[in-house]
Amino acid sequence: MTTATLHPAAAHATPSPRAHAPFRRGAPEFSVRPARQEDGPALAALSRPFAHAGALRERPLSAYLSQATEFLVAQAPDGTLEGCLGLREHSASGVLYNFCVAAHRQGSGMGARLLHAAFARARTRSLATLFTATTGSGRLFLRSGFLPACPSLAPTGWAQSLDPGRNARVLSRAV
Repeated sequence: MTTATLHPAAAHATPSPRAHAPFRRGAPEFSVRPARQEDGPALAALSRPFAHAGALRERPLSAYLSQATEFLVAQAPDGTLEGCLGLREHSASGVLYNFCVAAHRQGSGMGARLLHAAFARARTRSLATLFTATTGSGRLFLRSGFLPACPSLAPTGWAQSLDPGRNARVLSRAV
């Protein structure tokens, strides 16, 4: 998973009609909910600019359709998905992946709300530890209690799937 801000050119590649709507502090203009299979195309569309910018791995639509229920989404009042975060379960631990927030929502608290919803989901599923990988700064993760971790402590299949060419840092946090 990567937490990166889109380059301004990439952020404007697929403009949204809400792209310049101001964020009002104290009155969230979005809700967080579990994703449904029918959200697959919207998850793919939301993630596409991040994948094109190199901040996320490219995933086919079929992956979003089959894995949609692993996601939490941030939804605007008009139904548009503006943020997402996947949580894949591995025995007693979990992996957070595909964390993205639409460019016009970055800095609004949406990412923090998604992350805290993932913590709550992990607790209800009795996961002891969460892992993630980031090629970005990881500031939100670090502020939320994640620490650098040895990849050998992470779920084996996931750790082996990390692309060494991306130089991702593995982080973990007790739930």
